[in-house]
Amino acid sequence: MIVLGCNGFSRVSEFFSERLGATGINKHYLLGHDAAAALLVDGRLVAAVEEERLNREKKTTDFPTHAIDWCLEEAGITFDDVDLFAFPWNWSPQILGEIQDGIRMSPLAEDAKSQLIDDMADLFGQVVSHEAMLADFEARTGYRPDPAKVRFVPHHLAHATTGYYLAGMKDAAFLVSDGRAEFFSTLTGEIRDGRITVFDDTATGARYSMGTLFSSITRFLGFVPNNDEYKVMGLAGYADPPTPNPFLDNLLVLHDDGRYTFTKPLQTDNLRSHDALFEEYFGPFEDTLEYTSRVSAAAQEMLNVATAHQVRHLEKRTDLDRLLFEGGVALNCLNNTPLFEGSRFEDMQVSFGASDTGITIGAAAHAWLGDPGTEPEDIRAASAPVSPYLGPAYDEAAIEEALEGFTGRVTATRLDDDEVVEHLAKLLTEKVVIGYFEGRVEHGPRALGHRSIIANPGFDDIKDIINTRVKHREPFRPFAPLVLEEQAPKIFEMGRKTSSPYMTFVFPVRDEYKDRIPGAVHVDGTSRIQTLTDEGTPRLTALLRKFIELTDTPCLINTSFNVAGEPIVCSPTDALNCFLGTEIDYLVLGNHLVTKTAN
Repeated sequence: MIVLGCNGFSRVSEFFSERLGATGINKHYLLGHDAAAALLVDGRLVAAVEEERLNREKKTTDFPTHAIDWCLEEAGITFDDVDLFAFPWNWSPQILGEIQDGIRMSPLAEDAKSQLIDDMADLFGQVVSHEAMLADFEARTGYRPDPAKVRFVPHHLAHATTGYYLAGMKDAAFLVSDGRAEFFSTLTGEIRDGRITVFDDTATGARYSMGTLFSSITRFLGFVPNNDEYKVMGLAGYADPPTPNPFLDNLLVLHDDGRYTFTKPLQTDNLRSHDALFEEYFGPFEDTLEYTSRVSAAAQEMLNVATAHQVRHLEKRTDLDRLLFEGGVALNCLNNTPLFEGSRFEDMQVSFGASDTGITIGAAAHAWLGDPGTEPEDIRAASAPVSPYLGPAYDEAAIEEALEGFTGRVTATRLDDDEVVEHLAKLLTEKVVIGYFEGRVEHGPRALGHRSIIANPGFDDIKDIINTRVKHREPFRPFAPLVLEEQAPKIFEMGRKTSSPYMTFVFPVRDEYKDRIPGAVHVDGTSRIQTLTDEGTPRLTALLRKFIELTDTPCLINTSFNVAGEPIVCSPTDALNCFLGTEIDYLVLGNHLVTKTAN
């Protein structure tokens, strides 16, 4: 069975700009952001890529034409070969009615209510209804799927299935939390033998969305909502939460059934709706580290408290010992470690596709798992953790063709695999920054060693060098270390975790190592680590082993191969353009070591 999952809308950005642009919705805060496509063949994920990697528009909402074309080409098939088409949204007339009823009950002025109700009706009819999505598919691909082959998967169920499928399809409880789905912002439940049970009484509406509230705080602090929340996480490390914390004392309300609400509900169409409240709590906005870090620390503590409350209740509802945490809020890695350590669950997984980048995988897996033709033995045969390296790869011919296009601007030396490891390890003993490009593109928002910038964390000023001369971003932003999985507990206080392959957990650095890897230690003494194994990333792991042998420094810095505001590089040409547009010292393209010419 072949299942194609896709996420993205041709007209959503235009619609929100024209009809809702005055309400404070940023272009990143739209339905269908992180557009992507994924392809399952007999339960095996053979291809997945985000549209942004191919159209070069960060967090694009556009219909994923390029991603779909690449997935089909990678598998050597056409649309006629696809058995099921899966979309990670299920907007029904009933959901539209519930949204409009919520608007009628809101404190908006009557004329504003009327306009917004009409806008939602048009959004449904023109963009997100089943018919609109199929028409969009046909308009962009020239192919109209047979409705009998189409599955519209509720957004949060796509998230839950993403975590389940990528973790190897073992029975687990789940928590999903993000900005909003069709109607809800968070829910919990279980997955047993591929079948989902939702604990309906835990579902929380969009007016009480922790994801949207955190995005509102992100915008209030001067950053891009639904894009720059990690900056707020970084700032939180510069301050302790205020005592008392006004978010906890005055805004967040915890309920006995595991839900939470806010004393002032959100206006989900207006990310500025709580600005006055934030200034009441913290005083007028000041663009200073002291002010922004204090607000950030308070917001982080609120998010931690709310999700811990949900997990404590979930523990009472399930006898399963595994927890999956998915959705955009799950990317808040500052929260994930204490959330797990404070629970009774024996394991907690946050996938590399936890944000909307992964929901095409979840939608496709949900459709496959729910098909009558999928037998238990099919599920068992496909039950293994999935590698994140799912996107395009480029062979030597493609790399050499790209290099020819930069003749006179770069010089390239061809090395074999062992020479790459030896040469790079020696280069990394110095204060250099290297662009690292190998194999298939990783899926998800993190660079996981196939499209990365790497450096030696042993230099005190290496973080500032990369932030200012390479990434062109704020100086307070930390970098993640690569560490051998077997050595990680010796260097970091990992508690009950033994690995963190996707940079989704943060751990304190042990005191005896803080001075040895200063470039990878945040101001609060923590690091968001990526653990490496010989099986998962053979050459990168060999490089790290050789680097440790030469320097006795146990980690390498790893950050995404891009500059601020651009997607992670995908093709050799993308990598070469980024290399030449920054002060990166060396570039590895497959087995080619690239340097800049004198001119």
